[in-house]
Amino acid sequence: MLVLSYFILFLYSLSIVLIFLYGLAQLNLLINYLRSKKKQDNAPKFDFKNPNEIPFVTIQLPLYNEKYVVERLLLSISKLEYPREKLEIQVLDDSTDESVIATKTIINALQLSGLDIKHLTRVNRIGFKAGALKEGLVTAKGEFIAIFDSDFVPQSDWLLQTIPYFKNENTGVVQTRWGHLNRNYSLLTKIQAFALDAHFTLEQVGRNSQSHFINFNGTAGVWRKTCIIDAGNWESETLTEDLDLSYRAQLKKWKFTYLVDVVTPAELPVIISAARSQQFRWNKGGAENFKKMNWRVITSKTISLKTKLHGLMHLLNSFMFLFVFMMAVLSVPVLFIKKYYIHLELFFDILLFFVVTSLIFFVCYWFTYKKVHGGGFKNFIKYIGLFFAFYTIAMGFSFHNSIAVLEGLWGKKSDFIRTPKFNVESLKEKWKQNTYISKKVSKFVVVEGLLMLYFLFGIYSGIRLDDFGLMPFHVMLFLGYGFVFVKSIQGTR
Repeated sequence: MLVLSYFILFLYSLSIVLIFLYGLAQLNLLINYLRSKKKQDNAPKFDFKNPNEIPFVTIQLPLYNEKYVVERLLLSISKLEYPREKLEIQVLDDSTDESVIATKTIINALQLSGLDIKHLTRVNRIGFKAGALKEGLVTAKGEFIAIFDSDFVPQSDWLLQTIPYFKNENTGVVQTRWGHLNRNYSLLTKIQAFALDAHFTLEQVGRNSQSHFINFNGTAGVWRKTCIIDAGNWESETLTEDLDLSYRAQLKKWKFTYLVDVVTPAELPVIISAARSQQFRWNKGGAENFKKMNWRVITSKTISLKTKLHGLMHLLNSFMFLFVFMMAVLSVPVLFIKKYYIHLELFFDILLFFVVTSLIFFVCYWFTYKKVHGGGFKNFIKYIGLFFAFYTIAMGFSFHNSIAVLEGLWGKKSDFIRTPKFNVESLKEKWKQNTYISKKVSKFVVVEGLLMLYFLFGIYSGIRLDDFGLMPFHVMLFLGYGFVFVKSIQGTR
């Protein structure tokens, strides 16, 4: 029994230490972020007053059964301010439903207005999104390739704000920050926005300001066409083809430029099944990319040690869910080990590292929240509530996302499952009639329900053993898994 206790405490402690190291990396990114605010933007830019400096641009719009948002997308793209003679739009439509007809009708109308827009379809979805982008690239006329997913609504001056940064011939990508059309729609959308804001503010700026690896986020960015080709073109062997190509390009010494002040609005998933599928794809794809790219990063002779470390931490992002889940599950038996093996007290003090990590996240995320919402006492109070809601619900997703990570590591292949779009601005509560919503409850939901009860037992055990050190953690886990379980069963936001 003592040997088993040592083994449990070892894994428990290892998880906490790994989470702590990730927290230190986030703290370093915060320092980088704060320093970057003092820097002036001295990047060379195309002078669009000179027609000869305005390059040809192709916009690629990958679609798959997007009947609720395709009109909004195409109309917003048609309003982009850019010389028509230097702009081409490719609608890469892999749809298999009636949306193909509606899309074609809208495209025909836009063609009559003088817009160079093409409707490109395929007989199969080989390579999914990556395959569509790669096939479109063959005929793309543009020197630069802008990409938008169907739920994005770029501002009319978007190209005028991004394309000029390609004056530097080493620049391969310009990425913009995502905005959120429906941030305040529900607690679920608020939490998603909170997490994405941290990525697009703290992480992207913190890494890019020191020339560390960042990633093209799959949409709302522009590629130099020669950069895509030089890096080996789009590949579909992972579920996050954007992260894959980003690392291959940066290993080839292409420069990425991140524009934190150029915001591209998009729609967040409004129901938990959609959020689950998106989270699963992102986390599994992250693990697949760690497996694919980690050795290339480690053995690269052209990047610094610090950039390598941040690159590995970046690729290990999704693993944090696995470490949190492992720590959480083991924390309940730790209560009993602590009661009966007092001489192992040193192991129990390691929980302090998790507390410190949580404080680091609290401080880091405050700066990202302040960037979007502004400072002040009232906003800080709102932030406190939102931070703990985010922390709690993120824990509730830890089992689901851990499975995604393990599948990615084991090499289990799965289809690219699109996230259903809703256009909630116009549909209001009619989103429930969305034909793309899966009626099937995830097989993981039952386990999440059992985990909710497991951590309720952890709360009860802490009371019985008169040990309240893990009580806040177990309460958050109970509430987090309870939220995910109940909302998944209800199929609601």
